[in-house]
Amino acid sequence: MTGNPLILTLDCADRPGITARVTGILFEHGCDILDAQQFGDRVSKAGNDRFFMRVVFTRGRAAKEELRARFDEFAREHAMRWKLSEQDRPRRTLILGGKADHCLVDLLYRWRTGELAIEPVALVSNHPRDAVIRTDIGDIPFHHLPVTPETKARQEEQVRAIARQVDAELVVLARYMQIFSDDMARHFAGRCINIHHSFLPGFKGARPYDQAHERGVKIIGATAHFVTADLDEGPIIHQDVERITHADSPSDLVRKGRDIERRVLAEAVRLFVQDRVLMNGARTVVFRD
Repeated sequence: MTGNPLILTLDCADRPGITARVTGILFEHGCDILDAQQFGDRVSKAGNDRFFMRVVFTRGRAAKEELRARFDEFAREHAMRWKLSEQDRPRRTLILGGKADHCLVDLLYRWRTGELAIEPVALVSNHPRDAVIRTDIGDIPFHHLPVTPETKARQEEQVRAIARQVDAELVVLARYMQIFSDDMARHFAGRCINIHHSFLPGFKGARPYDQAHERGVKIIGATAHFVTADLDEGPIIHQDVERITHADSPSDLVRKGRDIERRVLAEAVRLFVQDRVLMNGARTVVFRD
């Protein structure tokens, strides 16, 4: 075994022999497969069957660059989308936060304890630091970027500039209550994760948990998804729910809702940084452990 295990992910038009070719290439280079998952989508609305695969392996005697060149050649033959990355390498992460800090604090805690393989490289908020941060952020740079309808385009350009400066691989909206413009959503497509309560679109606007309480809902939940130009309708990564009863007050729903939101967002981030999430049109393929 040489170096940190590698993760190969790929998707392409489904055809016989892809798995055999992948495992054959790994065998040729003395690699040892530690985990392998695959999925063939045969119900695509586009009418085209599509194949998805995730393989974790030790690199054996082969250098990473040698494997990359070999898989690049193979991928061109099959018009594949593919990625080769090191397992457990922390992903450089830009976090955008709002006044509700439960998701932000939870991400930082999981990072510090080694549960999440992220490297927070900057924190951004449209609110002042004292209104957003209620925990020690150490030496993580904090950027206060106020926004108004008149300054929105300029503020978004500042966010993009920060992302470029810190070489962010992932952007997380940890209860960042600003709607991205279409240009912003396109800029971060496929690498920006948002969290919202699962009442949408049933309980839009302010105080959703009060609305839910008034309607007597029995289940509350949260959804983590990729950000797209369609508000809160991006490809879903992870969801969870919790049952409630008539005895739960609106404040109980808020408390339980925050707990669901933080753990759903954290799980979505974990799945992303472990290269377990592959895009499949408006949906995702998530290879769980």
